[in-house]
Amino acid sequence: MKLLIDDAHLELVKHIYEFYPVDGVTTNPTILANSGGKPYDILKKIRAFIGPNAELHVQAVSGAAAVMVQEAQRIRKELGANTYVKIPAVPEGFKAMKELAELGIPFTATAIYTPMQAYLAGKCGAAYAAPYVNRIDNMGYDGIQTAKNIHDIFKKNELKTEVLAASFKNSQQVLELCEYGVGASTVAPDVIEGLVKNQAITAAVEAFVKDFEGLTGEGRNMTDC
Repeated sequence: MKLLIDDAHLELVKHIYEFYPVDGVTTNPTILANSGGKPYDILKKIRAFIGPNAELHVQAVSGAAAVMVQEAQRIRKELGANTYVKIPAVPEGFKAMKELAELGIPFTATAIYTPMQAYLAGKCGAAYAAPYVNRIDNMGYDGIQTAKNIHDIFKKNELKTEVLAASFKNSQQVLELCEYGVGASTVAPDVIEGLVKNQAITAAVEAFVKDFEGLTGEGRNMTDC
């Protein structure tokens, strides 16, 4: 499973990249608005930092298919080859998706709440479909199971589309989809850090250091003992 950062604050992106093996960054209009800068200024800084080979997902915001396609062309021109244009899985979006597929522009179907949305996006040629796990939960359904069902639909129908699960509230949700083998998850920085935040782990490491220093002296390590 690929692991992406769902944020546009460059300092947070840099922090996660420093410590964790991630595959890129996803954004949406709300995330860009929360970052407080001009959209392309923010996105170009992220692209410059993560490099040309990492994935960057950027959403088209128009409600009309023809304009979505124009946005997609501009996004790719500004941000490079490994940029995926996020298109909402609605009727105008499906229309845009079909044209983008013909143009060879990779896209991610977003705002996925149902398996049928994902199936139609896959038929349109989406590289990814992004179910909103926690938002589905908040509607009274099972977001994790929905993501799993979508993954199974893609495999059983021999579609090349992969799940890009989004909207997580905790690390357990990420773990469940990792165990299931979905294609990718995009996760907020605080949830990524929560993947290994565990008092038992911290206590074990501290005990090892204390025992070693009891043998060799405080502040010593394997370079100076």
